Amino acid sequence: MNEVFMGKKSREKLQEMKKQPAAKKWIAASLAGVLWIMPVLGIEGMPQFSSGPAPVAEAASSFAVTKLGEEVITSGAIMMKYKYTTARSGKSASGLADVIRVDLNNAYVSLDVMTGKGGHLTTRQSTGGMAAETGAVAAVNGDYFNTGGEGAPIGGQVSGGVVVSTPSQLDGMYAFAVTKDRKPVIDEYSFEGLVTAEDGAQFPLSGINKGAYSPEGGSSTYSHANAAYIYTDAWTALDRPKNSSTTPTEVLVENDIITQISADKALPVAVPKGAYILRTHGLGAQFVKAHLVVGQKLSSVYTLRSKTTQQELDPASLQMMIGGHTILVNNGQAATFSRSTSSIGGYRARTALGYSQDGRYVYVIAVEDNANSAGMSLTELQTFMTNIGVWKGLNLDGGGSTTMVDRPLAETSTTLTFNTEYGTEQRSIVNGVGVYTSAPQGEVKGIKISGSSAMLIGQKANYSLKGYDTYYNPIDVASGNPSWTSSNGSVTINGGEATAVKAGTATLTASSGSASASTKVTVLGGENLSSLTVGTATAPLAAGASVSVPVTAVGQNGSSLTVPPASLKWELIGFKGSVNDGKLTVDSVDPGVTTGYAIARYDGFSTAVVLSAATATPWEDFENVGYPVAFTSNVSSVKGTAGVTAGSAEKAGSKVLSLSYDMTAGSGKMYAYAQLNGTSGKSIPAAATSMSLDVMGDMSLNWLRAEVVDGSGAISYIDLAKVIDWNGWKNLNIDLSGSGIKFPASLKRLYVVNVEEGQDERAKTGTVAFDNLSFVMPSLSSEAGLPKGTAAMSIGSKSITLNGVKNPIDVAPIVKNGSTYVPIKVVMDAFGGSALWDQNTKKILVLRGAKALDLTVNMKEFVLNGKRQSAEVAPLILQGRTLVPLRLVSEQLGLTVKWEQKTKTVTIES
Repeated sequence: MNEVFMGKKSREKLQEMKKQPAAKKWIAASLAGVLWIMPVLGIEGMPQFSSGPAPVAEAASSFAVTKLGEEVITSGAIMMKYKYTTARSGKSASGLADVIRVDLNNAYVSLDVMTGKGGHLTTRQSTGGMAAETGAVAAVNGDYFNTGGEGAPIGGQVSGGVVVSTPSQLDGMYAFAVTKDRKPVIDEYSFEGLVTAEDGAQFPLSGINKGAYSPEGGSSTYSHANAAYIYTDAWTALDRPKNSSTTPTEVLVENDIITQISADKALPVAVPKGAYILRTHGLGAQFVKAHLVVGQKLSSVYTLRSKTTQQELDPASLQMMIGGHTILVNNGQAATFSRSTSSIGGYRARTALGYSQDGRYVYVIAVEDNANSAGMSLTELQTFMTNIGVWKGLNLDGGGSTTMVDRPLAETSTTLTFNTEYGTEQRSIVNGVGVYTSAPQGEVKGIKISGSSAMLIGQKANYSLKGYDTYYNPIDVASGNPSWTSSNGSVTINGGEATAVKAGTATLTASSGSASASTKVTVLGGENLSSLTVGTATAPLAAGASVSVPVTAVGQNGSSLTVPPASLKWELIGFKGSVNDGKLTVDSVDPGVTTGYAIARYDGFSTAVVLSAATATPWEDFENVGYPVAFTSNVSSVKGTAGVTAGSAEKAGSKVLSLSYDMTAGSGKMYAYAQLNGTSGKSIPAAATSMSLDVMGDMSLNWLRAEVVDGSGAISYIDLAKVIDWNGWKNLNIDLSGSGIKFPASLKRLYVVNVEEGQDERAKTGTVAFDNLSFVMPSLSSEAGLPKGTAAMSIGSKSITLNGVKNPIDVAPIVKNGSTYVPIKVVMDAFGGSALWDQNTKKILVLRGAKALDLTVNMKEFVLNGKRQSAEVAPLILQGRTLVPLRLVSEQLGLTVKWEQKTKTVTIES
């Protein structure tokens, strides 16, 4: 490999370099998690951001850190889990942080930079993907990068003494490095270098493998104007770089010999392996034309220089270097921010690096922002870092980029340590920091059972015996054919395959020779569930109709499991049919029935599919559109198109509504609308309970919405997808029952939203499409035909007055502990519906319209449409009659209950 790649330099030559003008500096717009370097094209539309230092705010004095536990990843690397609590605007907030502590005194563990795919720039890959590709045992996301660029880091990057990319000249941008003698360093660096022709002429280098920037200060507004850059074979893109607003003159150098010169145009090739291309413009191009000749030698030298000490740093002395943003901690205390952080503020997921006062430990830090954790501000992150022992530390890319993976003990591959801001989705990034082990195979130190800790009745799962050696790396122990046992009948196991038989907790034990390991497995029963959800909650009530009915159980601990079809018991009400292999089929509908129910029960816990004579009414398929469709936006610089076009893929041969958008020149919260029929929209003639549509996603991670306006002009916004996290066509079903829309109404716009916070983490250009919009109208839904009116009952009186007519009832309402109780039949007879009593389980299943309510005698918990809820009162049995709390049942079924104290009268209205 050419010496420029190996970081060799001649100190004497560098000292002889002519005095150069002040180093160029580039300004960056730093937007909530990813630092976006302004492309030089369209720069007039870019916001300007201060690059000066920003004072650090005082962190809340209530900030507290608790260590929850730790686990060894490999010899020299430990995963530590922390919980933090704090007060924000007078309210309590808490969250989780994960820290990998790497012991640099342990020769078997090391840190290095992971780069894109195959170790190349201008490619991107997830943190987990890079870890798997490079063999890292743990990893975290790395440097900031221009999401609109080719895919190169903003900061410097060195791996094994090889410069992959040089630091950008941005004030206050720090870097983390580990020297080859295993010393951690955090500092701010600049780049110096030059090329020397065979005739002795020299020209300064501006950088290696850099994208286009807008310089900060100086006379030029373009980073690549009048400059020379080296591009190595780590840069795979043909553009070197794109959007530079300069015409290049390029020189191919192989083994220090010039093999090609392309004047005033780029070489039409990628950089060959082991070679480099000198990319020049202006004065740099003049140097090439005057001094470089094919067949002659060209040498290159460079160094890094500390901006704080002015000392040179030979990249060849580094094991690794990765760029970051502001310094966070210095001398064990929160440091003044070295660069403005206004655009990366808020409470977000965070990534940081730091080291201990003695330089022994490196702390790889990730703060979670998900359902279990509230993220951190940068000032909170500073407090956290000083709490756990960081002496000096810096901020890495955060927000949606924050991702950590680690290899659990005895496992052979890494897994996601926690859910990212996008769930299990890992964002593709340009680089990351990997933790590696070089330990030899040791003796068996311990064994463990690998497998799920929770199962559902009827479920089968595989368990395996895994071991780890004296260096805490995985070692094969399964070859000894371990024997398996279960402590009780909740789980049976044969050769590592377990079957959940009944609710309860069993201990599985695997033995191999004299060694054994055990793990507890809980089989979730109905009482352990918080919800049971059918993938299709509504279905058509018509002979021959067939729908898929996958069922998902959520435990009270939040774990989600797919229920095996064999574990469900189905009861069909109002129709004849069957459920086989997860598919519900209607054979015939009972006479006079307009609403049917398919009740699924898992260990007594119920959920329902409501079948109605109402089916989705087609609303728009875009085959014969007779109204105008137009593109609009809230920002004039946001461009795009909207119109009916020919479909693609599975929509080939049909027409769809296509919406393309380009938000690159805009700022703030940006909308891209497909507007239907001018300002009028298209009418939705009757109240709708749900909406269905096909959407072609673009994986932009933007927000997808619809805008509906009613006759009074009131606007309602419908979330179609919080995150467009898919490519290709997908069907969306939207529940409108709680939308508050007053029908009739009109659908005015379908649109994409790119909100300001974390905006740079989402694509600013893309295309989505829509097809087959339909609505389920309430006039045809399961609620239609239910009686309406008013009923009144008095305590102790065996009568009910329904719509002014008095009728006898078998049992008078009673008051017990301040609650009114009645037989459920009274309510059902008056307002429609039915109730089913199970003598064995003492359960009452109440069905009315689209509601399925499961009550249990003497239990305050109830289940409504598959979701467990709590009440203050419970059904009871009195003198052989089952009575239900009137207010609880009526309100859950959509009825209104009023109480008149003077007359002891309760009134129910529908």
